[in-house]
Amino acid sequence: MALVFAAPAAAGGPSLVVGAAEDSPKQATLDGAKTHMTMAKLAGLKAIRVTTLWRPGLTEPPAAELTALKNAAAAGNLAGIRLVVSVYPFGSSVTPLTPEARTQFARFTAAVASAGFRELIIGNEPNINRFWLPQFAPDGSNAAATAFLPLLAETYDAVKAAEPRAFVWGIGLSPRGSDNPALSRPTHSPTAFIRDLGTAYRASGRTTPIMDGVAIHPYGDNSSQAPKDSAHPNSTTIGLADYAKLVALLGTAFDGTAQAGSTLPLLYDEYGVEAQIPAAKERQYDGTEPATTRPVDESTQASFYRQAIELTFCQPNVRGIFLFHVSDEQERVAWQSGLYAIDGTPRVARDVVRNAADQARRGIVARCNLQLVPRVGLRRLPDPAAVRLRFSSNLDGAYRVRLVREDGTAAASTSGRVVGGTQKVVRLRLPRVRTGLFRLEVTVRSVANPAPPQPVLSSPFRIR
Repeated sequence: MALVFAAPAAAGGPSLVVGAAEDSPKQATLDGAKTHMTMAKLAGLKAIRVTTLWRPGLTEPPAAELTALKNAAAAGNLAGIRLVVSVYPFGSSVTPLTPEARTQFARFTAAVASAGFRELIIGNEPNINRFWLPQFAPDGSNAAATAFLPLLAETYDAVKAAEPRAFVWGIGLSPRGSDNPALSRPTHSPTAFIRDLGTAYRASGRTTPIMDGVAIHPYGDNSSQAPKDSAHPNSTTIGLADYAKLVALLGTAFDGTAQAGSTLPLLYDEYGVEAQIPAAKERQYDGTEPATTRPVDESTQASFYRQAIELTFCQPNVRGIFLFHVSDEQERVAWQSGLYAIDGTPRVARDVVRNAADQARRGIVARCNLQLVPRVGLRRLPDPAAVRLRFSSNLDGAYRVRLVREDGTAAASTSGRVVGGTQKVVRLRLPRVRTGLFRLEVTVRSVANPAPPQPVLSSPFRIR
């Protein structure tokens, strides 16, 4: 009997990919890459975002860089982890503002796609002065958004020409910015950057898209801020709880053009919560923690990471959330937000994240009325004394299995619970009257976010 599937689950929910932003799998050898990917696998992660940096004059990654990327990808394949590559300029000192520089950057990114990397993020926080200058034109307008548009457009076209199946995430926005040109470190808020990028796109007259989705880094205001408390209804910052505001902004910027707006897939490709370093491990780190970071204890970090997964599970346009990082950075001025400490020992968060990611895939990490439709596969098994069936569901669900006659009446039935991602075998009694054709009908309803029942039927068969 052929395998039968119900309709796929709705967007969001179980399709959410829990991953991490982590460059450590970029290694000169495959064995080295596998070590780091194994740590990610043990944390239940399904994606790793690595970076590759463009510098003036480059039209393709150097050989050593390409080898490191390929080793990371190969190790990811072995671990069941997909690789996402973020491509951006080294820093604001090399912002690609000229036509020649933009073409070099576009060719560089297209070469990454041609090497087999089909999911790319173009840009990294171009709304802050660390990665893009100038931020403001002499008249005070958003020079960063205006100049980023042609770079993103040319790169998008080059990538699609090189690899039509590639998926291009755009921007990689920082969650906050001042929008004040008078400051010594000028920056733009993501709100202003999206708005002004949309204005520039409309003014350009372009009739094709510039991105397939939007990447953003919705960090909290500091590490002590819980994800559920990260909404900013009265400011231009965008946190994890600002989903509705972000979707509305994209709609205002792009709806009605060739570029999708309010329906754009979203990727939270950086989100981190710094953990406090125990006194016994302080000597393993260098420098001093900035006072503004406000790191939390390990249990709170774990709780915040779970809460972040719960929150994004309920945001239909979001395709993934990538934690920053798998393992800590050594410099205290950087990020100690990993699922592992610098010495490789797991934090409380590792197992909490693994459990939350598994529950997200099974559709039970949060209840938010997503109306999830399980994907159900079924197969009748040989059994002379009964009607035996093996079926599976991607979601945790309450099931009912019926043996139905041609007129739709039930000859036998049973019910119970099935765990998402597992197989269930059930046996139904043979009917007394065995003439005519029968079908097996399996109905599974999500236990956490149920949609109206959608029965799955087998092909008709006879019972001898």
